[in-house]
Amino acid sequence: MKITMVDLHGQYERIREEINNAIQEVLDTTAFINGPQVKAFVQHLAEYNQVEHVVPCANGTDALQIALMALGLQPGDEVIVPVHTYVATAEVIALLRLEPIFVDCVADRFTIDVTKIEEKITPRTKVIVPVHLYGQCADMEPLMDIARRHKLYVVEDTAQAIGATYTFSNGLQQKAGCIGDIGTTSFFPSKNLGCYGDGGALFIRDHELAERARMIANHGQKIKYHHSVVGCNSRLDTMQAAILDVKLKYLDEYSAARNQAAEHYDKGLATVKGIILPQRAANSTHVFHQYTIRVENHLRDELKSFLAEHDVPSMIYYPIPLHLQEAYAKKGQGQGTFPVAEQLSEEVLSLPMHTEMKAEECEKDSDHHLLLATFRRTGSSTLAEVLEVPSGIWL
Repeated sequence: MKITMVDLHGQYERIREEINNAIQEVLDTTAFINGPQVKAFVQHLAEYNQVEHVVPCANGTDALQIALMALGLQPGDEVIVPVHTYVATAEVIALLRLEPIFVDCVADRFTIDVTKIEEKITPRTKVIVPVHLYGQCADMEPLMDIARRHKLYVVEDTAQAIGATYTFSNGLQQKAGCIGDIGTTSFFPSKNLGCYGDGGALFIRDHELAERARMIANHGQKIKYHHSVVGCNSRLDTMQAAILDVKLKYLDEYSAARNQAAEHYDKGLATVKGIILPQRAANSTHVFHQYTIRVENHLRDELKSFLAEHDVPSMIYYPIPLHLQEAYAKKGQGQGTFPVAEQLSEEVLSLPMHTEMKAEECEKDSDHHLLLATFRRTGSSTLAEVLEVPSGIWL
């Protein structure tokens, strides 16, 4: 059996009839743009997230851009963002002629280090953008407290954590993306809730802010040919909405399957020294968009090559922190500026993770069984010993 990072085909096969029927219904009506399936999906997603408004758009990057445009920011305003994230988070800030202000992350959670935010706040600071990376929430309670005290907006990047739940110290629970002023997400095919093309959405509680976001996503118009604000063309097409509406019903099941796979990883890799397993935060559930380990002693790249030799794929999210990217380089922010992010860029390695990796299959010839066999032998091993074992001993 071939091991894959994701298994979209296997996932499709389990819901083939529902997906095909949904697609056929769109084809039969030919309402390819703003068809009734868009409205239905938006309503169901709002109910799932327990949020007042969902604004659909073309992709996750557009969602971030529309969110910042809706806040009425001015060129030169500063937006605080984690330095360990995908480039899109900072990209939209720069495109809008705003200033991305990077903050280091915490190693155990991979998300923004909330204790370092306040030292970056200036009179020009307007927004904090926490990124819920790999599947669990950033530490939102202290972050929201900082935002309130300094009168800052909070825009959550939830592209990797849709369905995760954050619990406040008073017991209040809120879905990822529904805690700050605006939440954004992506429906890229490999996401936990993914369509069969591109798609995105914003989650908003405030009615006026939601109306403004809708206008921006529709060329700045509420009434056709009456353009109130500068906008863009960013739609979720009917076909993708129909597919997402089917898959939304299975999102919690998908999250449970990912957690089951993660637990199997935990057990299988627990005795391999030199690997730090992903930590679960006490105040956030984890939906494991990625199962990301840390490889110590500068052996990450060697391990990645070793796995590839055994036909086991892996990915590095992300190999270069944003402050070291040419496009975002700033004077005084070179190597050593954000030590945790720089260390993570040399250690993180994401292993195959998808909804079809079920624990009951792992004792058969499943992806998991083969992958874990690549890592371990009888008794405990250091990672260095694992890498020294001749090819073919475990497989």
